[in-house]
This record gives sequence, structure tokens and C-alpha cells, in this order.
Amino acid sequence: MRKAMAEASVGDDVFGEDPTVRSLEVRCAELFGLEDGLFVTSGTQGNLCALLTHCRPRQEVIVDGDCHVVTWEVGGWASIAGVTTALINAPRGVLTPELIHAAVKPENVHLVGSRLVWVENTHNVAGGTCTDPSEMAAITSAARQHGLEVHVDGARIFNAATALGVPVADVVEGADSVQFCLSKGLGAPVGSILLGSGDFIAEARRVRKMLGGGMRQVGVLAAAGHVALDEILPRLPQDHANARDLAELLSDVPGLEVDLDLVETNIVFAKVAPHLGTASRFAEELERVGVRVVGFDDRGCIRAVTYHQVSTDDVQQAAQIIHDHALDSVV
Repeated sequence: MRKAMAEASVGDDVFGEDPTVRSLEVRCAELFGLEDGLFVTSGTQGNLCALLTHCRPRQEVIVDGDCHVVTWEVGGWASIAGVTTALINAPRGVLTPELIHAAVKPENVHLVGSRLVWVENTHNVAGGTCTDPSEMAAITSAARQHGLEVHVDGARIFNAATALGVPVADVVEGADSVQFCLSKGLGAPVGSILLGSGDFIAEARRVRKMLGGGMRQVGVLAAAGHVALDEILPRLPQDHANARDLAELLSDVPGLEVDLDLVETNIVFAKVAPHLGTASRFAEELERVGVRVVGFDDRGCIRAVTYHQVSTDDVQQAAQIIHDHALDSVV
């Protein structure tokens, strides 16, 4: 990636003159079966561009209450986009037509208007769970019945496609827009891509500029995205196999509880028993002995994520360290 970045052909992307950026945007649009794409700095910026393009203030987004846009994007949906959210408690983080129908606001002068259905695939805090094509078809059908548009926060959408064994275009079929990260499982250092119709992306490009996302000779970053699609994407199955191995090993650790049914991709959550302390404290202790995980105190869980630089041996070693540390840790 660094070699490709150093050798990238560049131009002024604000004027649409960066060939490396443009080729990546077109390539991704073709992969997803959508008309056009837009390189953005991050998934958060991509999601915010989507919100500001789809919605106007005082409109409402129907979304699972644990989605990243609600919990981990600093409230941009409210403070910048000026929209409200109808929060759904979706099993496994996967919306259903029944949940969507129940959340749509009736026409009433006192109420905000429903505008957008939001899908996160894979769903991070649900455990990296996938919305499959049949579930997606049901979601988009329900949305259309109410005249609503559909956005997919696909930060890890290639993990979903890999786990489901289908082309990525099948996973998002029917969506009006999709955002995916080059810097998650695909391993690039920076960047995400927002995809949609030509008109949608033209307006999103204006929104990106407003948010400070015009980055001039950004082909030095987009070049890494091409390498990610060429070289890292084919390796995702191994990440998933490593995550499954890790989950099974952690399920045998005293004081940790893993729901193996939720381990579908490259994310593993383990519930931390009270005698091991808080999740964040346990995570800090693990980092001191050489294993980096994230602690979520509100859920009482730690999260581990596998990626292309984590080997099978690394998984075995990490699991053994966690096992030994759990035996020694009593609060």
C-alpha cells in the first residue's frame, strides 16, 4: 500500500481531476451495482454526507438503537443534520418489515415525517452479524411501501458478503445509498466510499465540501483502496476463521461468556463476569500483558476483532494469555 501511495497519479480532487480517486469511485460503484461513488475521509463522514443528502431537518430516520450512527458518531445526526431518530430494538441488529411498519410516523402536523430507513451491515455491537439478501429485500420493500429511502452503513459490508458467500451487490440490492470503509477489514490507512445514484452523489459531493472533506491531491490515499480491494479482500475468509477459533477458545475461559451463534464474521464479544472487574478495566489489564481488546462497560463486554495482520498463531497466543490472566484476576 505504501508503495502504491508513493507512486499514485494525482490531481485536484475538488475539481474532479484526481485519476486515482476517480478510478476507485467508479470501480466501487460497479462492484456495488450503483451509479457513482464519492471518496470520503471516514465512515462517519460518509454517513453524515448520506444523512444530509437524503434528509432535511425535522425528518426522522428509522434505525436500530445500537447502530454506529446513533451511538458512536458524536450525535452528528442531531447536531449537524438536524434529524430525529425512531430507535428500534432489532434482534441481531437486523431490521424487519414489522419493526419498520410500526416505526413509521402517521401524517400529523404534530409529528416529524419519516424519511429514511438505516441498515448497518455487518452490525458492529450486535457482534458482526449480517443482514442477508432476503432480509434486505424485505427491508427495502417495507420502506418503499411508505415512500422511504434506504441507506446502508456498510462499514464492514465486504465481511458480510464474504460470510454470506454472495457478491457485495447482492447484499445491498435495493438500497439508495451505501457507505463502506476501506480502513476496517480491508486494511487501508484512511478512507471510505459513499455510493448511490449519479444525482445523489453529485449532491453528496457538495455536502462533503461543506463538511471540509475536499482534500485536493487525495489519490495518495485512494491508491491504498485499490490495493485493499486487490489484495486484502480475498483474505477475509481467514479473518472469519480466526474469529471463530478465538470465540471458541474464549468460551472456555473462566469468567468469560461468548454467544457463538453471533460470531458470523470477524468480531468477537465476550461478556465479563463481575469477579474480573469492569470490562474496561479487564481490557486495560489485557493490554498490559500484550493483548489489545476494547472494553464496553455499558454492555459488560470486551470486543476483539481479527484482520489480515492477525495470524492463526496470534489467535492461539492471545487466547492463552487471556485464559491465564482471567485465572489470576479476582477483584
